[in-house]
Amino acid sequence: MVAAAGGRDDAVRALILAPFADRYLARLRREVDVAYESWLDTHALQDPEELGARLAREDVAVLVVEADFVFEEVFEAAPGLRLVGVCRNALTQVDVESATAHGVAVTHAPGRNTNAVAEMTLGMMLALARRIPEATATVTGGEWSGPGLGYERFRGREIAGSTAGVIGFGQIGREVARKCIALGARVLVHDPYVPERQVRRLGATPSALDDLVAAADFVSLHVPDADETQRLFSSEMLARMKPGAFLVNTSGGAVVDLDALTEALHAGRIAGAALDVFPG
Repeated sequence: MVAAAGGRDDAVRALILAPFADRYLARLRREVDVAYESWLDTHALQDPEELGARLAREDVAVLVVEADFVFEEVFEAAPGLRLVGVCRNALTQVDVESATAHGVAVTHAPGRNTNAVAEMTLGMMLALARRIPEATATVTGGEWSGPGLGYERFRGREIAGSTAGVIGFGQIGREVARKCIALGARVLVHDPYVPERQVRRLGATPSALDDLVAAADFVSLHVPDADETQRLFSSEMLARMKPGAFLVNTSGGAVVDLDALTEALHAGRIAGAALDVFPG
């Protein structure tokens, strides 16, 4: 049900497709005519063409999304749209160039999931280091033959005393570095856009990219999904990694060349990789 703010017919209309807490919806509804349809409730993402037609039909000025895509056809179909709010850090699902051309402001929420992604990154590092997925598959697959198997195949290694390389020192990269330091790892950081003093202030060490890749036991990627980072980890970069090292990517799917990574893993040039993003 949609109710106009204060009963006014001229209230600004907003369509919210992202999950919102009740208390924040209540605050919005005091000022804005809100239609709330969280994608977690509908279990569906909007078709961009249908979304554009709806925005125009209902004279929606504010659109808030989390998972939905807002492409050029949306902006072309909805001349009354004035603001798109993205409830996440990345802006890859919104055609920002088209929004700018149509006079639509785009906002996002940097830092919203910083700790969640940092913990996911750390979890992946631990899973790789302790070989947890392999051990789990062995047990659930009925291959467990006794305690000796664990010592022979799944002893793993510790993060404490290892060298972790963090590429990209934004909010997530900084939190990953902080957590790795807390676990006793030496942390190297590469980010050409961040002053070295900020890296040192956290207790990490600034490093050139090639030096980091060659020295790190764990390489964790936290760079934006941009033209300059496409296939940053190509076959050449993967070949520079320390033998026995692990690669973790929680940034952009296109940052790692998956064919090259598959080849490096099969050849045993690196010990393992964990990804929660993929191209496309």
